[in-house]
Amino acid sequence: MKRGKEIPLAPIDRILHEEGCTRVSEEASRLLRDIVEKIARTIAKEACELAIHANRKTVMKEDVLFAARRISKQIPSLFE
Repeated sequence: MKRGKEIPLAPIDRILHEEGCTRVSEEASRLLRDIVEKIARTIAKEACELAIHANRKTVMKEDVLFAARRISKQIPSLFE
């Protein structure tokens, strides 16, 4: 099943400008959005698995933090 994009381009474009970019191509905004969504989905999947492993239905703040720390070490391999 193909997923649609969840994050709009406008906030991504704003972030790039707030960080000092004078001009940003639409292609650059789209790529950053895709990368951010891929990382978010990977963290969400890991956090859900942690909750299930702990016999919980609710994903907790600690699950997201643990998953983010774990995934941050794997970020380069997510895009190979």
